[in-house]
Amino acid sequence: MSLTMTKEEREAFLADVHVGVISVAEDGHGPLTVPVWYSYEPGGEVRIITARRSRKGKLLERAGRFSLCAQTETPPYKYVSVEGPIVTIEVADLERDRRPLARRYLGAELGDRYIESTRDVVGNVLVRMRPERWLTVDYAKQYQSR
Repeated sequence: MSLTMTKEEREAFLADVHVGVISVAEDGHGPLTVPVWYSYEPGGEVRIITARRSRKGKLLERAGRFSLCAQTETPPYKYVSVEGPIVTIEVADLERDRRPLARRYLGAELGDRYIESTRDVVGNVLVRMRPERWLTVDYAKQYQSR
């Protein structure tokens, strides 16, 4: 019995709200692996926001690709790991990019308060990645009747 998610299952899972963990290559070291807020719509691109001049931002620009893993924290465990090329890095727009991401993770009220408290932050970029390789597991499938 396969524990692998179908295309529809993996895309729906990735579209749900999870804190993702990205990994990006770093010369002379293991990959930089850090938690991030992200967004994804089935069939689309993985989108993250970071400071262009941060360690993460510089490595993303240099590497041109990254991996992201999202998981559940309670049994039966599930995870989706996706990897692919960065298709664009562009200035993050407050209303188009930053506010929707803050609301996704914090809700409307706290998300708006977060945005207002960080409104003057400059240098954030939107990084869009096109998923190429997927790795998935849904341990709940081992308990399904056959």
